[in-house]
Amino acid sequence: MGVLEAMIENIPLPKTARIRQRFDATRIEDVAAELTDKLRQPGGVDRIRPGNRVAIAVGSRGVDQIAELTRVTVAEVKRVGGEPFIVPSMGSHGGATAEGQAEVLAQLGVTEETVGAPIRSSMDVVQLGALPNGLPVYADRIATEEADAIIVINRVKPHTAFRAPIESGLLKMISIGLGKQKGAEATHQLGFGLMGENVPAMAEMMMSKLPIIFGVATVENAFDQVCRIEVVPAEEMRAREPELLQEAKARMPRLLFDQIDVLVIDWIGKNISGDGMDPNITGRFPTPYAHGGPDVNKMVVCDVTPHSHGNANGIGTADFASQRIVDKMDRVATYANGLTSTVVAPTKIPTTLPNDRYALKAAVKTCNILDYTQVRLVRIKDTLHLGEIEISEALLTEAQEHPDIEVLIPARELAFDAEGNLIADW
Repeated sequence: MGVLEAMIENIPLPKTARIRQRFDATRIEDVAAELTDKLRQPGGVDRIRPGNRVAIAVGSRGVDQIAELTRVTVAEVKRVGGEPFIVPSMGSHGGATAEGQAEVLAQLGVTEETVGAPIRSSMDVVQLGALPNGLPVYADRIATEEADAIIVINRVKPHTAFRAPIESGLLKMISIGLGKQKGAEATHQLGFGLMGENVPAMAEMMMSKLPIIFGVATVENAFDQVCRIEVVPAEEMRAREPELLQEAKARMPRLLFDQIDVLVIDWIGKNISGDGMDPNITGRFPTPYAHGGPDVNKMVVCDVTPHSHGNANGIGTADFASQRIVDKMDRVATYANGLTSTVVAPTKIPTTLPNDRYALKAAVKTCNILDYTQVRLVRIKDTLHLGEIEISEALLTEAQEHPDIEVLIPARELAFDAEGNLIADW
């Protein structure tokens, strides 16, 4: 046993109970039918002329039914005589390579076979101009030079690093997604404090110079299921997106405890959040320009998802990590994320313990309470799945009195494998 392990060996870990948090589960049952109807209304595919080459911008991870949304859009473009193709629109994701971005789309289920249109992936861009503050504005070369019309598809949701009337949605898909790595870099260059101004300003310049005709916007419920679909004409995006953002914020899931001593997160990853774990859930933001979520004293991260390919961006917002997540961390991919966004705190490696058990013990020891047996501990699978979570016994009374919480499994000992890592039975 090493020195660090000896310091925390006698720290007790609490039993945890499994609970269900209830949120509004309203969703669209038939996404394909809903989107088809919206696309056929005025301002949709009626803007496409027969023979038009139509670039469909797709790329954000974690968007519910993104492959189906893309397939239906492709089908409707073809129905009116358009010739659709897909352009990956994800800034610097996929290692900032054409092949990597096409691979990301394939992981999302968006391939030529599944959506019925070819994938035209390139990192080449055209500079369309510059903002008054000097930031250059870039756009995907293929979409710029070969498309007669451009459609963007994205979910509207709160951003993880700043607050503004427009955060993450259609305009961000245009300015950062269609801007590719160069556009993402330019948008982030002056920092997140100005993102609320620069994202819509860049998008509006791009819409004035590119044939962007409309966007397909979705809002998701607390269970990451589509509950609203809108086809928003380009000229209405600036006015409509703030309204959709307010709905998205109201529908977000959350942890129904305002103060947490220790938050344990089994999995982080780029397929869960651009920040590995959504700061809107954890209350740990990578910049001072966003706020919200619970008051968490100490946070532990245990593992990184296979889909993240070692990109452990966000690990630095935790206080403690298990050795296994650090071993799986691809530092080049992780650090590249920070270099592009200019926010490097989330890519730092936190205090690392040999396994989950010791990482949890360290968090309990340092959470600034007198009686360790009364620790207010919450364990979640990841920040996308908050319907069922685990809480320590110290939170049970509060949970039982909450109208939106149901206790599913009584408190039991935390289960660890032979290596001392948490056993997941989510």
